[in-house]
Amino acid sequence: MTQLCCRAAVAILLATALWGCAAQPQRKDYAAFRTENPRSILVVPPVNRSVAVDAPDYFLTTISIPLAERGYYVFPVNTIRSVLADDGLSDANLVHSADPKRLGELFGTDAVLYISIEHWDAKYVILSTTVTVALKYTLKSAHTGQVLWESDRTMAYSPQGSSQAGLAGLIANAVAAAITKAAPNYRPLAQQANARAIDLKGIGLPSGPYSPNYLNDKSDF
Repeated sequence: MTQLCCRAAVAILLATALWGCAAQPQRKDYAAFRTENPRSILVVPPVNRSVAVDAPDYFLTTISIPLAERGYYVFPVNTIRSVLADDGLSDANLVHSADPKRLGELFGTDAVLYISIEHWDAKYVILSTTVTVALKYTLKSAHTGQVLWESDRTMAYSPQGSSQAGLAGLIANAVAAAITKAAPNYRPLAQQANARAIDLKGIGLPSGPYSPNYLNDKSDF
């Protein structure tokens, strides 16, 4: 009986240890990133895999600030889009399939950030609307084309509605869901996704050369 209890205790400890390991986000390999040590980032127009045709325009208004605050020079996204169009790269899919070294030569950047919008939608289900933003980020060297960093984030929001009981509560929830469905606000979700992708220790971007924390956060990345 004692031996059986000991085996059960060992099994529980092992399961707990494995769960704890699984619960921790996997740290990224920053060797290539440190070798390149990029100072500037070019954000190209995102590929839109959602059904919202205006998603790329809205998203581009959210990405420059968190990158700049992280300590990198970020090229003006609207100017970049115009220059790319003049160079025959008006389609985002063409830009993403182009050689990053070509973009590096064109703009003089150190790295190119590619983003794909996987979800940018609002779904209505039984008196509730859920707004979802899902993004994939890939940073490539503009000198070698090598991937320096990758991340993906999904953010969702559902209005809490009313706490009232009965018919009044149902009506209030239905109204809140209808308003959210009619005019979903994706921008805060995109901002949260960017912040978590870029700033999280061990999986985000290390502080850039224009940050006061530059090279002081090596233990975190």
